[in-house]
Amino acid sequence: MNKVLSNYRFTIILLSAIIIGGIAGFIFGPDAAVVKPFGDLFLNLMFMIIVPLVFFSISSAVANISGMRRLGKIMLNIFVIFFITAAISAVLGITGALMVDPLKDADVSTISQMMTEVEETADLEELSLLGQLVKTFTVSDFSMLLSKSNMLQLIVFSLLVGLAAAMTGEKGKPFADVLTSGTAIMMKVVQFVMYYAPIGLGCYFAAIIGELGTQILGGYVRVFVLYLVLTVLYYFVFFTLYAFFAGGKLGIKVFWKNAITPSVTAIATCSSAACIPVNLAAVRKMGVPKDIAETIIPLGANTHKDGSVFGGVLKIVFLFSLFGKDMTSLSSILAIIGVSFLVGAVMGAIPSGGLIGEMLILTVFGFPPEVLPIIAVISTIIDAPATLLNSTGNTVCAMMVSRLVEGKNWLQQAFQQAEKNPV
Repeated sequence: MNKVLSNYRFTIILLSAIIIGGIAGFIFGPDAAVVKPFGDLFLNLMFMIIVPLVFFSISSAVANISGMRRLGKIMLNIFVIFFITAAISAVLGITGALMVDPLKDADVSTISQMMTEVEETADLEELSLLGQLVKTFTVSDFSMLLSKSNMLQLIVFSLLVGLAAAMTGEKGKPFADVLTSGTAIMMKVVQFVMYYAPIGLGCYFAAIIGELGTQILGGYVRVFVLYLVLTVLYYFVFFTLYAFFAGGKLGIKVFWKNAITPSVTAIATCSSAACIPVNLAAVRKMGVPKDIAETIIPLGANTHKDGSVFGGVLKIVFLFSLFGKDMTSLSSILAIIGVSFLVGAVMGAIPSGGLIGEMLILTVFGFPPEVLPIIAVISTIIDAPATLLNSTGNTVCAMMVSRLVEGKNWLQQAFQQAEKNPV
C-alpha cells in the first residue's frame, strides 16, 4: 500500500494543488489573478523546452531501432499495428466525445475573450489543399523549426533524422547515442520543471476559476466518466479482439493469463516506462519472439499510447466545446483524430505525461497558453486508466506483430519450441 501511495504521490500533490487553486479562485474571484505570474513562469518553462524535447525523443526512438534482426519486416508490421490500433482508439474516442459533450449546457461565454488573438487568417483559406499540406508539414527555413508554432514540421524533421541515423548503420551509431543521451537529459529537465508544476498549475487554475467561476467543473466529471467507459470498453472488448486476431482462442487465453501483472503494474505506477521490464517478461510468456519483444515494448512505451489518444481526443473536444469551435465537420474530425495520433506519440512515458501532448494541442490548434491548466486537469484525473491502456496495450500489440511476422501458427510453434527447450 505504501508503494502504491508513493507511486501516486506526485499525482496526488498535483491534483491537490489544482483543487486548492480552484477553491482559491472561487473564493477570491477576479482578485485571484494576482497569482497568475507564478503560472506564467511554469508555462514559459514548459514551452521553452518543448522543441528540443520533441526532437530528441522522436528522433532517438527511430534511430535506435537499428541492428535488430529482421528489422525491416518487424518495423513495418509494428507501424501497421500501432497505426491501426491508434486509429481505432481515435475513432472510438471521437465517437464517444460527440455523443457526450463535456460542456453541454455550460455557460462559457466569458472565456471567448481569451481567444481574440486566435482567428483563422485569410491566407490560410487562399491556399490550395496541396499548398496547405506543404505548409502544414514543412517550413522554408531550418530556423523556423525552433518555434513551438511549428510542431508538426518539427516532428517530420525528427522522424527523418532518426530514420537517417538508423539507416546509416555503424557510422550513425554515435549520433544515435547522442540522441538517446539528449532524450534522457531533456526528460530530466522536464522532471526538474515538473517539481514546480503544483505551484504553477495551482496558481493558474486559481486565476482561471476566478475568471470563469465554476462553469467548467461539471465538464471534468463528464470527461472522467466518459473516459472510464471508454477504458472498460477498450480494455475488455478490443484487447480481446486483438488477442483473437493474434492467435485465435488460444491467443485470448494466453493474453488474459499473462495480462494481469502488466495491468496492475500500470495502474500502480502510472508510468509506461516503469512497466517496460514487466511487459517484456509478460510478452515472453505469451510466446512473442525475443527480437520482436525487445523492439516493440520499449518503442511502444515511447510512441504508442492508445490511452493517450483517447485523452488527446477528449482534451481537444473539451477545448473546442469551451471556445465554441465547430467539431462536427469532416475537416474538424480529421484534424482531431490526426492530432490525437501525435499526442499519443509524444506524451512522455512518465506520470501525467510531462504535459507534452497538451502543449502540442495548444500549438497545433492555436489555443492560447493560458488554457494549458484546463486540460492539464484532465491529464491528472485520467492518468491511471490511461497508463493501463498505454502500457498493457503494447503487450497485445506484440502478439499481433508476431502473428504478422511469424505467420498464422506462430503461437502454437512458440509453445512447442518452449516444450522442446525448457528454460
